[in-house]
Amino acid sequence: MCYSFAPHVLTTQNISTYNCFIRCFLGIHRCGVRSWNRRSNRLPRKSPPAGPESPLKIVSIGGGTGLSTLLRGLKRYVKAAEGSLELTAIVTVTDDGGSSGRLRREFDVLPPGDIRSCMVALAEHEGLISNLFQYRFSAGRGLKGHSFGNLFLTAMTHLTGDFAHAVTLSSQVISALGRIYPATSANVVLEATLANGRTMRGETRISRSTSRIERITLRPRKPKPLSETLDAIAQADLITLGPGSLFTSVIPNLLVDGIPQAIANSPALKAYFVNLMWQPGETTNFRASDHVEAILRHCGKARNLLDVCVVNTGSLPSRLLNPYQAKSAQPVDNDTENLQALGLEVVSADLLRMSRAKIGAKIRHDPGSIAAVAMELAQQGRRRKRKLKL
Repeated sequence: MCYSFAPHVLTTQNISTYNCFIRCFLGIHRCGVRSWNRRSNRLPRKSPPAGPESPLKIVSIGGGTGLSTLLRGLKRYVKAAEGSLELTAIVTVTDDGGSSGRLRREFDVLPPGDIRSCMVALAEHEGLISNLFQYRFSAGRGLKGHSFGNLFLTAMTHLTGDFAHAVTLSSQVISALGRIYPATSANVVLEATLANGRTMRGETRISRSTSRIERITLRPRKPKPLSETLDAIAQADLITLGPGSLFTSVIPNLLVDGIPQAIANSPALKAYFVNLMWQPGETTNFRASDHVEAILRHCGKARNLLDVCVVNTGSLPSRLLNPYQAKSAQPVDNDTENLQALGLEVVSADLLRMSRAKIGAKIRHDPGSIAAVAMELAQQGRRRKRKLKL
């Protein structure tokens, strides 16, 4: 099945309406959208429901810019839902470059960079404290290139003796509107087998490869996940993969022992958000179905990993495409028929808001647009779980 979707992006003007809708959907109030009192901006008071449902639960898996973009969009729904929506981010920990790589080598901690970005994306108020966590030192012996947030997480890890606990405490400091877990507490290294037969180690080197990637593995093999991540996956209404670098942000999470099986066994709806552009070397010439097939190939015997594939139908301005084309990067082809042949429902939507973007701007998903699609899918996932209980 394939259908188009016009994302109803949450704005400051319609937060109150959305607040009514999400509460009605979850059974918190006995009302329909029609009973919304537009003049008073209040819900009519009625008798309490027989048994209100638990909050809608979304688990987002990935890393890098793609995951933080989705979380930033979903955060607005968390604010509007007033406790009726729960977010959990499961984040890859294979980064070995820049500030994260230096801290990893010098202090024997897991790379904090992607975790920090997710924390800032979920921060209740993106003001001074968020800017502080993103602040990067431009000078200073030993400090240049480090971000304050990375240093903070490193210090908290040494104080607590546990990276995952340090992330939880740091998320409280920044008032994150969701839970954030590393995919594993093991100190893992990414290893790639390339099309030319070579083996390459380290996320940074792999991401710079000009040869097509055939397979990704972790060293050590089969690292253990956190029990909290498995619990979140089991209870989710929606599990999202991507957007983000296929081989260095999305798939590494699925190489953690038990995570693919937990996704397959979860009654949640499972959706993959396809990237907008090729990544030279990593996914050159990849169609949307090639992304999906790579995910399935890396998950071994696990089945029922994906139900939905979300693709962009918004047009990309030529002024933004030119710099990408100079690096042999093109928009990902949405080969809908092949996706459907894989048994996936295809959701197509305009996921861009770049008509006014300046020349040289990076092509990115619009946070509000992908969050709106995710919310629709989460509600669909809740309805499916209800049917399974009947």
